[in-house]
Amino acid sequence: MTPYITYAVFAFLFGAVVGSFLNVCICRMPSDESVVSPPSHCPKCDYQIRWYDNIPIVSYLLLGGKCRSCGTSISMQYPLVELLNGLLSLALFFKFFPLRLFEDGAPTQYLLTGLFYFGVLFVFCSALVVVTFIDLEHQIIPDRITLPGIVMGFVVSFFIPQLGWLNSLIGIVAGGGSLLLIAWLYQAATKKEGMGGGDVKLLAMMGAFLGWKPILFIIFVSSLLGSIIGITLMLIRKKDSTLAIPFGPFLAAAAVLYVFYGRRIITWYLAMGS
Repeated sequence: MTPYITYAVFAFLFGAVVGSFLNVCICRMPSDESVVSPPSHCPKCDYQIRWYDNIPIVSYLLLGGKCRSCGTSISMQYPLVELLNGLLSLALFFKFFPLRLFEDGAPTQYLLTGLFYFGVLFVFCSALVVVTFIDLEHQIIPDRITLPGIVMGFVVSFFIPQLGWLNSLIGIVAGGGSLLLIAWLYQAATKKEGMGGGDVKLLAMMGAFLGWKPILFIIFVSSLLGSIIGITLMLIRKKDSTLAIPFGPFLAAAAVLYVFYGRRIITWYLAMGS
């Protein structure tokens, strides 16, 4: 196995291991429980999960998706989150450490910078995974993720020249302000609340990490995805327009899409119009 493949495998395993912790956050944050204590345990029989039963993805398969102690079925969410976070970690590795860098012998300083950028976006994407699964199940976006995320995104902007603190600050204001305006206009027109404060703080966090320029892309793509999926679900379930669909997962999907392909998509779109 070549060193590059070894590093790629390690990146995936690292993401999957962190994904195991993300499952704890997803399960406990909605009820304001500690994500540190008590240790992972079966919610039915309270069996404390041993390390060999907590190996990402593998343990789920070996246990047949059931608790070793009481045989209660384990949600597919657990291996899914671990797999998803592992794939995001692997994708970020390929983004910042393409094969040509190792073939050409990149300077150590360049590799360290890439590692820093990898770490920042890994934390960002992992937070979006937690937000997505919590919002899908509970239709809330915890402040315990977005508020520290806004602060962290702004702080790291001082160390990322391509971002910069002013760009990050404008992104926070533009992200939160734009959704606040949309929510106010919707409520004024329909007399109904169409968007929660969690979505506003989530987009502000995205602005902190990515700057103000991606905000329009994220709003447009998330609205497009939300409309397509929302209309499809209403047609399938034969529900009326009052069907409540959480918007956070669409914002998260649009932000991840921007991280990996946003600039290419914008360049392609502008070229199509010229």
